[in-house]
Amino acid sequence: MLYLTSAVAIATTEDVSNMLNLTPLLKYYFNRRVKAARSWTGHVKAVQTAQMLRLAAMARDTAYGRLHRFDGIKSYADFAGRLPVTDYETLRPDIMRMLAGESDILWPGRCRRFAQSSGTSEGKSKYIPVTDHSLRLNHYAGGRDVVAHYLSLYPDSRLFAGKAFILGGSFANELSKAENPAGARIGDLSAHLIEAINPLAGLLRIPSRDVALMPDWTTKLTLLVQNSAHEDVTNISGVPSWFMTVLRQVIEYTGADNIHDVWPNLEVFFHGGISFEPYREQYARLTDPARMRYLETYNASEGFFGVQTSREHGAMQLLLDTGVFYEFRPLDADPFDPEAPLPAWKVEQGQTYALLISSCNGLWRYSIGDTVTVHSVDPLMISIAGRTSHYINAFGEELMVHNADKALAMACKATGARVSDYTAAPVYTTDSSRGHHQWLIEWTTPPHDIEAFADMLDSCLCRVNSDYQAKRTGNIFLARLTITTARTGLFDSWLASTGKLGGQRKVPRLQNDRRIIEAMLRLNN
Repeated sequence: MLYLTSAVAIATTEDVSNMLNLTPLLKYYFNRRVKAARSWTGHVKAVQTAQMLRLAAMARDTAYGRLHRFDGIKSYADFAGRLPVTDYETLRPDIMRMLAGESDILWPGRCRRFAQSSGTSEGKSKYIPVTDHSLRLNHYAGGRDVVAHYLSLYPDSRLFAGKAFILGGSFANELSKAENPAGARIGDLSAHLIEAINPLAGLLRIPSRDVALMPDWTTKLTLLVQNSAHEDVTNISGVPSWFMTVLRQVIEYTGADNIHDVWPNLEVFFHGGISFEPYREQYARLTDPARMRYLETYNASEGFFGVQTSREHGAMQLLLDTGVFYEFRPLDADPFDPEAPLPAWKVEQGQTYALLISSCNGLWRYSIGDTVTVHSVDPLMISIAGRTSHYINAFGEELMVHNADKALAMACKATGARVSDYTAAPVYTTDSSRGHHQWLIEWTTPPHDIEAFADMLDSCLCRVNSDYQAKRTGNIFLARLTITTARTGLFDSWLASTGKLGGQRKVPRLQNDRRIIEAMLRLNN
């Protein structure tokens, strides 16, 4: 809902809270996008090749385009043969030139906005360019497509009869004047989207821009609760963990039994950023399950990539015509081998790949750090398997985030426990003990027996990950996991200590080293 500028322009009433249901009026506009997505079936190569050629043509006169001879790119073979595979560290020097105010570096013109994202392995923040083209062609277009598919799935929707509650981040420029001489706007991607959106969109969303962009999460949360409690909210958008906190606070503030007592017309949660599975049961307790719908999105600081297109939660369809060219690297390939990635029309169903993008924000053959599993090749449907850097493989177990999320959800269902947040890391083998995984869990409802829960979680991990099961066999290579209970608010405290509380920032679920978990354990004492 944050992204709807074209549609919102129709809403010119002064009293939006009492406006008529605009949903039927807007369905025709959105239905065109659903038809476009369906037309991609059988034409993945043609649609994606057109995106690649368009991107190369637009950027041919940039410094990067001249260096890699974009003017001679006529085919995918030309593209793959001229451009190296990159990551953030590869492009950091060029991005910092853009941040300093230089024009025509990775993308035409001067970029005045940068999305501050989670740090690299070196602990430095990433500053992802947010160009005018990426806002228009990708981010806002992706949000438009989310609504289009939702209205197609639920023809009875009254989405535009009330307001959208969008939970986003804020601007938090941690750079000095010397590092940011041009005064570029730096902050969460959602802050840029809120600030740059058509003012007419404010008629259909809450909170106000001033509240939405507040940097202090504690003050902001109070105002979010107070200002939203008396609005007619039909849809909510944000990261599941953050929104769960808001919903609980609204329910407590109003004395309601569930959120539908406060917002009787609430019908859908558009969610993304982290897996919803660990939170599904908790949302079922906060809402009326018979009235609540969920739609998953694949959006990141680097771009808006996919949307759920069926009523059943699961795979998402990649958006093929929104300013992004996708490539897929096999997990066993050299990360920087320019010949390793596959274009979208050559992937195989059932395989998991590292995702690379070339985009209208100036990222070229860029590994975004996500791994995706292909569920269908035509249409191209994927699910997020995890992060290339957020996993545990200290003992050959290759535990991915989607394994951990699924196993944790299974263990909670079996025991009645509920998890607020978690992270896990390896404990390495010593002379006196075998290696194992340590889980740090903040509970909403703790289990009656922590050790019994640990047994259950360990068993569930064996069921969802054959490599983990193999390493656990006989307790020879890997001992049973251990669980440390986090004090209430520990995860927020750690995020606050790093200046990353609020918005879309989150603690990595899995770590292949102990740096983050050790820092959190110190705060837990």
